[in-house]
Amino acid sequence: MSNIDAILKDAVASQDVPFVVAMAADRMGVTYSGAAGDAADGRAAGEETVFRIFSMTKAVGSLAAMMTIDRGKFDLETPVEDILPEFADLMVLDRFENGEPVMRAPKTKATVRHLATHTSGLEYEFWNTDMPRYMEATGHPSILTGTRQALNYPLMTDPGTRWGYGPSIDWLGQAVEKVDGRRIDQYCREEIFEPLGMTSTAFEVSDEMASRLASVYARGPDGTFGPFDLAPPPQPEVYGMGHALYSSAPDYLRFLQMFLNGGELDGERLLSEDGLRTMLADQMDGLSFEKMVTVVPEVTADCDPLPDAHRTHSFGFLRNEDDIPGMRAAGSQSWAGVLNTHYWFDPAHDVAAVIMTQSLPFVEPRYMRLYEAYEKAVYAA
Repeated sequence: MSNIDAILKDAVASQDVPFVVAMAADRMGVTYSGAAGDAADGRAAGEETVFRIFSMTKAVGSLAAMMTIDRGKFDLETPVEDILPEFADLMVLDRFENGEPVMRAPKTKATVRHLATHTSGLEYEFWNTDMPRYMEATGHPSILTGTRQALNYPLMTDPGTRWGYGPSIDWLGQAVEKVDGRRIDQYCREEIFEPLGMTSTAFEVSDEMASRLASVYARGPDGTFGPFDLAPPPQPEVYGMGHALYSSAPDYLRFLQMFLNGGELDGERLLSEDGLRTMLADQMDGLSFEKMVTVVPEVTADCDPLPDAHRTHSFGFLRNEDDIPGMRAAGSQSWAGVLNTHYWFDPAHDVAAVIMTQSLPFVEPRYMRLYEAYEKAVYAA
């Protein structure tokens, strides 16, 4: 594993990342743990480091929904408006006339499956040029404000017609809340974090976690990293299951190990075997993942992971349908958070791994070269 250590140290030394924590595991336990650089001034990065995991939250929200499906509360084909009637008020952005948005009714009803696979029509302002125009024209708040009103993004396309990355999982979390009766943070704490022993994963930063929280950095015009302020909104009206969580590398690795172990870990079963198969299968009904082209290059580069593979989406994850030579097998599942916290798990090869920092831009080429080198080293080892 010394080769992996060297990869991480070289990446920090060359300023590809400000710091990095990486861990890997199989079904039985941790197989690698390493770190390089300082997560904050004078505090080395390591297993104890707490991260703002942003869109790594989505897999947790999707798991909560699949657990709810397991319990018979709704199913993949349930229309979202049957659970959350207010979803029926969302219209499709058809065009702009004289700078004003023109809306129309959607031709299809969004389902739970559409939310889970990002085919609901909802899209973020970071990857769709029409969404920031709409926000400017209407004053609509960003999902990162944490308000209930912010959930009501317009649809960019009719549900079920194409991949579009946005706040779908925030709505999925609200559906779990509605049918379960508990607020989503309580549900996740009692049904996921406590059973899995995820003691450093939370929706709010405790005083103890604050002492371990990493700093955030953004690459400036001169190519060096400087401090940057970005975090989920504290004490929001709505905990968005697209972005709201903090976690650590060991905690998230335990979450991934549960999937390698068929829906359970250390005697705690979260998903039935049928639920696990459904969650990890291609759920896009013939559609495919589409390259995400940035609107805000300071925040994110274009996002096109594993570009040589056919990619779909399961109920919780990006799914590659082809083997990647020297890397993950077909059927592997993955995703990431905007501050460059990344993960994958590969049931065929019994591998789960995370590689995490706190930097922008998201998926910049320098970071993605490190990610690829790390993944290849994990499989080589």
